[in-house]
Amino acid sequence: MKPATATDASRARSYLFVPGDRPDRFKKAFDTGADAVILDLEDAVSAGNKSAARDAVDNFVTPDSHTIVRINALDTKWAASDLELCQRPGIVGLMLPKTESVDDVAAVAAKIGDHVAIFALIETAQGMANVHAVSQAAATRRLMFGTIDFQLDLGIGGDDAELLHFRSMLVLASRCASLPPPCDGVTASIDDGTAVAKDARRSQRLGFGAKLCIHPRQIPLVNRAFTPDADACNWARRVLDASARAGGSAIALDGKMVDRPVVERAQRIIDAASNQKS
Repeated sequence: MKPATATDASRARSYLFVPGDRPDRFKKAFDTGADAVILDLEDAVSAGNKSAARDAVDNFVTPDSHTIVRINALDTKWAASDLELCQRPGIVGLMLPKTESVDDVAAVAAKIGDHVAIFALIETAQGMANVHAVSQAAATRRLMFGTIDFQLDLGIGGDDAELLHFRSMLVLASRCASLPPPCDGVTASIDDGTAVAKDARRSQRLGFGAKLCIHPRQIPLVNRAFTPDADACNWARRVLDASARAGGSAIALDGKMVDRPVVERAQRIIDAASNQKS
């Protein structure tokens, strides 16, 4: 898939983090099959390497780069320079860490303009408490869940049932704001493909549309989880065909009722599969 533009970056299935101080990995990241690449100036970069990382990103970016940059949090001394960098043509998205309010989103939007998509990373208790307001901010293009920092902030010891309520809050807020389905957090296990696939499928079932990745090996597993498979597409086509023959009336197919919500679900599956081919 081609690198994400400002428009389709908000509908990517997979976002791959690359440390901003590892320019040797930048180009390779775009060849991994990730829908979008995030050049990271925040957690992946030590305090002593912040300036070098920013310079490396600055030197790499061209108008055709189509990359996302995760800046440092707004209350840090590096944020102002990061925001200046993000005005460069070729940076189509900005990941805002520790987003906690509409004011955070508005402050960034005022600096970078409308051509850069803002991805609000919810990773604190305050951010989650304000997630509906953040989702409604004019400049917010997608919600993302920073699960590891969120667990740390709330003292939560697990990533499964322990975060179910909060994951659902992001899905609900995104739908109410007419945003694309949110993006779930990373799976820390780099070599455990089973865990990555399981986590991605859980995210998809809960209503997420994407997942953050920290290693190229995770990309195909994540992309597969958020792409309708052949069985799902075949079912969807049969539903749409049967509904069309019935003129939209409720019918039975395979012993199950097919009414308007089922038809709409089938159409979404076909649309999602079509979008991944384009």
